[in-house]
Amino acid sequence: MAAKKSFPLRINPEVLAAMQRWSDDELRSLNAQIEYVLRNALVESGRVKLIQKVVTQVEETDPKKE
Repeated sequence: MAAKKSFPLRINPEVLAAMQRWSDDELRSLNAQIEYVLRNALVESGRVKLIQKVVTQVEETDPKKE
């Protein structure tokens, strides 16, 4: 895995606060949330390809059948 690079970011305080709330909801650090949002934007815009996507599917079981 490539080493991560540090990058100073100037950001609007309201945007930063909203990102912090979102990261708290997702149980991620603020830095991880910003990276997650940027990576998703790059994939959706077609600028990078998604190599592997992990999908977790939760299936409900019928307690009457068990």
